[in-house]
Amino acid sequence: MYGTSERLLKLLSLLQARRDWPGGDLAARLEVDVRTVRRDVERLRSLGYPVHATPGVAGGYRLGAGAALPPLLLDDDEAVAVAVGLRTAASGTVGGIEETSVRALAKLEQVLPARLRPRVGALQAATVSLPGAGPTVDASVLTAIATACRDHERLRFGYGDRSGTSTQRSVEPLRLVCTGRRWYLVAFDVDRADWRTFRVDRIAGVPVPGFRFTPREPPAPDLADYVSRQISTAPYPYQLVLRVSAPAAVLARRVPPTAGAVEEIDADSCRVRTGAADLDAVPYHLARLGYDFVVEEAPPGLVERLREVAERFTRAVG
Repeated sequence: MYGTSERLLKLLSLLQARRDWPGGDLAARLEVDVRTVRRDVERLRSLGYPVHATPGVAGGYRLGAGAALPPLLLDDDEAVAVAVGLRTAASGTVGGIEETSVRALAKLEQVLPARLRPRVGALQAATVSLPGAGPTVDASVLTAIATACRDHERLRFGYGDRSGTSTQRSVEPLRLVCTGRRWYLVAFDVDRADWRTFRVDRIAGVPVPGFRFTPREPPAPDLADYVSRQISTAPYPYQLVLRVSAPAAVLARRVPPTAGAVEEIDADSCRVRTGAADLDAVPYHLARLGYDFVVEEAPPGLVERLREVAERFTRAVG
């Protein structure tokens, strides 16, 4: 059994971890009855935490937004992750949060437990950030999308595709996926009745949230792999599949998710799905893999081009 103070901290941690909590679930987690949960919620409210009661047969509670940000309860790994994330935010793909990140980091480091300071300090001392040249995304856009994903709210926004054509989209957002250089939104496009992947830097302004929806079954169990396939093969007119004589983990370091989707076959081989806009450039890109490969699927004309390049190289060294 928890003491009153311990129980309040545990209750606050649970409310911060999930949006909605049925009263019975909270009681089970805290090993008390529902009446005790109700009294503890009143104690949190008296301390300034905006805990709202949710309607329904079972009833429940939700930690809402207040006039000031309440203290957050972070475990050791979460605290280190936040500190390192704030440290590297200035050189990341999210624009406009450099100064804010520095202020937030100063506050966090002020209250970091002594046992965590060496871990954060070691990561900071060993890390040098190189600013990227790719497109940046406004933090308010990411925040609006992430909130809609969490709350299952539809979004409406203007979107410019790769050709520059702008359209209005109404979507049911599922997840944000970051490839390291770009942010992508996986969402169900209501008007097109299909799943789509949107580059967030091509979204015009801050998306407008709408009414809530019932989440659909995701388009794939591994959304990172799904996005990799969507951005590395689907947009291109020529698509090919290779079986490569290299472990998937090794080849993934050579083939970024924006260039191809790597899947494991066994411990010594993997399959790569990729696409291209120009067949003449494909042989030279494949030569950079650095491993033997077999073409499993290829567009018409590619095999002949591979033979021509192979013969040209053979003559060059013959």
